[in-house]
Amino acid sequence: MSVLLRAVAGRKLLILFAAIAAFAAAGQARAGGRAEQVTVRFAYQDRIADAVSVIAVEKGFLGKEGLKVKPMMFTSGPACTEAMVSGSADIGTMGDTTAVISVARAPATIIASHGGGEHRHRIIVKADSSIRSPRDLVGKRVAVSKGTSTYGGFLAWARAKKLDLSKVQVTDLKPEDMGTALLSGAIDAAVASEPTPSVMEEKGGRQLATLGGLGNNYPILLVARNDFLRKHPEAAISFVRAMSRAAEFVRSHPEETAQIMARKTGLSPAATAKAMKLHYYRVQLDKQTRASLREIAEFLVQQKILDNAPDLRKTVDDRYLPKGR
Repeated sequence: MSVLLRAVAGRKLLILFAAIAAFAAAGQARAGGRAEQVTVRFAYQDRIADAVSVIAVEKGFLGKEGLKVKPMMFTSGPACTEAMVSGSADIGTMGDTTAVISVARAPATIIASHGGGEHRHRIIVKADSSIRSPRDLVGKRVAVSKGTSTYGGFLAWARAKKLDLSKVQVTDLKPEDMGTALLSGAIDAAVASEPTPSVMEEKGGRQLATLGGLGNNYPILLVARNDFLRKHPEAAISFVRAMSRAAEFVRSHPEETAQIMARKTGLSPAATAKAMKLHYYRVQLDKQTRASLREIAEFLVQQKILDNAPDLRKTVDDRYLPKGR
């Protein structure tokens, strides 16, 4: 087995798969239980791509739909997945890689995309680094959070650039630790989604590349537990409608949104506004998003992360979208 495939089968993915297996068992055990008053337990992220979720919570859009919401904010999609599989969350946000793995291995459904951006994942090196091209990463220490959309994008980017990752020291690292590691010299490059690249740039980092140009719009997705959807379909519809209204707010009030996101991420408002321009914010499940999901599912099978691709005709459901989306 190559170093790349050994990395793919790393500890984080094994933990994620074990958690998803527990999710499946828990869902079966709870089937048929008595319905109670609906409280939506929502796991979302402090990522720039997830601005719609932040605004939906901060500006009360979910409450305006009559929903009682228990919000939980994390720094990555796998963390949101873990909240769902542990039974702590009903709906979570995650990138395409984590979402596809989740619906392939657990009773969960993708009910909407609420943002994304082809260039939202970026590779950052120190400003004075000699690394100037993909081939310069050979023999270098590159940090990425495994099991995330960024990780899947990095694998695809490396393949497209003909970069042999068996010759790269790929290190699993949380986004919040990447800046310190990069500036201290513990790593030579970091791969992450916004706001982490912009944070590193403000502290002395430089962009090497984005993970764009591969035909993937890197959607961020709403994934719901199937037992929640069975019991509370109207609540799910109201939830997605609230997210759609939050997305409209983000588009029509970018300055206010940037101020709110700056407080959440620690970025300056100016850097936050710049990072937001690498994203789109709308609720949909359009052809491009579905094509991106099919592509990443096939890629995960090729990389032996998944044995089989999920049937996206069954695990992506647009019934919860507002009409016309």
